[in-house]
Amino acid sequence: MLRESMQAGGKRVDVAGVTQGFDESVDIPHAAALIEFAEAVVARDDARTAKARAALRERLGEAGMVDAAATVGGFHGFVRVADATGIPYTTAARGRDAPEIRSRAGVNEFYRVREDLRGNP
Repeated sequence: MLRESMQAGGKRVDVAGVTQGFDESVDIPHAAALIEFAEAVVARDDARTAKARAALRERLGEAGMVDAAATVGGFHGFVRVADATGIPYTTAARGRDAPEIRSRAGVNEFYRVREDLRGNP
């Protein structure tokens, strides 16, 4: 989804940043604030999330902060639903995901993906 949305917007991003962190050259406005918000939500840190939410509200306005929250919530929810229902990673995108992007982004190093790729559901 990230790759497609960036291409649609005519922007470039190194997907390795998803797991390794983005540097200042990334072509995403307010990237540091967006990343901090997403990571705070995933960490379930209420104080950190509140601080990150306030920073987003300051930079993006109320509507932008709500859009970011909806996006983070959606992605976070997709993973939880897949994990809870036992959907194996190997069936992601109906088997049409891009292995080279998965590798560059470091996704193959996630425990669940490693096990799925080895055939251990």
